[in-house]
Amino acid sequence: MKAFLVDVAKCNGCYNCQISCKDEHCGTEWMPYAAEQPMTGQFWCKVDEQVRGSVPVVRVSYTPLMCGHCDDAPCMAAAKDDAAYRRDDGLVIIDPAKAKGQRAIMEACPMGTVYWNDELNLPQKCTGCAHLLDDGWAEPRCVDACPTGALAFGEEGELDLEGAEQLGAMSGLGAHAWYKNLPKRFVSGCVVDFAAREVVVGVEVALVDEAGVEVSRMATDDFGDFLFDRVEPATYTVRISGKGFAADARKKDISLGDVAGM
Repeated sequence: MKAFLVDVAKCNGCYNCQISCKDEHCGTEWMPYAAEQPMTGQFWCKVDEQVRGSVPVVRVSYTPLMCGHCDDAPCMAAAKDDAAYRRDDGLVIIDPAKAKGQRAIMEACPMGTVYWNDELNLPQKCTGCAHLLDDGWAEPRCVDACPTGALAFGEEGELDLEGAEQLGAMSGLGAHAWYKNLPKRFVSGCVVDFAAREVVVGVEVALVDEAGVEVSRMATDDFGDFLFDRVEPATYTVRISGKGFAADARKKDISLGDVAGM
């Protein structure tokens, strides 16, 4: 089965994947796999940009999103007259001829990666550039255009899926789109000796969960900063020199700012 692998840590937000998808499919139809993609309103490959944290610690993460070509594809279940089908290589295709008028195919996708074309009265989505694979290409345009190696495509058993996971609603559908290093929460701060008006370098900082279990420990850097990255959404206590600081990271990333370390 063909599969996509996205390493979010390698994505720098260049948007080449999104742009190359548009370049391949806008103004051109690739029958019998796809009618042309509209210039606006549809992104068969879409880069989701998230600004995380708050000043002074702000991060931006980029996550390319595309159809998962799921084993239990809701779009296939909703389709009539075999308007959505699976190729021998595992790619799920919405037949542009048979799917006309079948809005239920679009509505069935829990990830919103199937779009509705009002002009053509047609549901549309990523085809994995099936037309290019048939022509001898090893990978879709989006993967070919990625300059950082954040996107990979190939036989699922040959991809390095160690530590990879599936996105939200895709996880129970047998999706063939895998993700590494998905953004999670971070808890950060700067340890300061307010009396001496200096940052504190090399002091041990511990991150403790609600059960009192130490999740992680680190020393502040040369600027007095600490950052616990990719922690699970939860409520924590940051302990520094016997002092505790609450950090509610259930819904957002937390920057504690300057905290007293002496």
